[in-house]
Amino acid sequence: MPTAIVAEDEALLRQSLVELLQRAWPELEIVAECDDGAGALEAIEQHRPGVAFLDIRMPGLTGMDVAAAAIEASPATRIVFITAYDQYAVEAFEHGAVDYLLKPVDPERLDATVRRLQSPPGPGLDAALLDALAARMKGVALAPAEPLTWITASAGRETRLILVDDVIYFRADHKYTVVVTAEGEALIRKPIRDLLEVLDPTVFKQVHRSTIVNLRAIAAIVRDDSGRGTLRLRNREETLPVSAPFMTLFRHM
Repeated sequence: MPTAIVAEDEALLRQSLVELLQRAWPELEIVAECDDGAGALEAIEQHRPGVAFLDIRMPGLTGMDVAAAAIEASPATRIVFITAYDQYAVEAFEHGAVDYLLKPVDPERLDATVRRLQSPPGPGLDAALLDALAARMKGVALAPAEPLTWITASAGRETRLILVDDVIYFRADHKYTVVVTAEGEALIRKPIRDLLEVLDPTVFKQVHRSTIVNLRAIAAIVRDDSGRGTLRLRNREETLPVSAPFMTLFRHM
């Protein structure tokens, strides 16, 4: 039975695509529905689906990031990008061994995609193609918002103003997030998912579903035989686990 995951951060669009897929390809089993890139990457590693439908713009890891990691995490998975942009990127998609769907997804266009996916696979996705797609997308991407500079966090009865550059890592704690610096820990009422949208992506990287680390705070990365990794930090004694699919992203930095 063919399998797929669907990764789209907008719930209504995700639900709509799943429903359209159920009608266009009844035999297809949707093994995971994800609302961010980290969840998509973990689902690809766990299920090794035949197809991954990836929204290009997601919090934290983008569809491009997930596809790059999937080349090693699940080489047989075929990628279909979901995009709101119909200029520049489309030409690159047309010339690659992947397919694309424009938002909102048109049922007839999806039928064509399904027919392509049901045919024997082509040469597959590779890093060079992803670089070409990313270059194309730079011409149509929205200007990023100014990254977060300060955080107001609670530590007991004290409210602290923490410079984001001083943060070593963020750790999810249910609906809250623990902010860890060289001086200690504090708590903010913002989930990891929301933080990913306001942090500078060139400085902060997600290394686990529940952890975002400041790259400048990393002293070393050690990989074990299982493919997972461990981060040693410059100003903290504890180490941070890196799940196997995220190790792939580190190698592409």
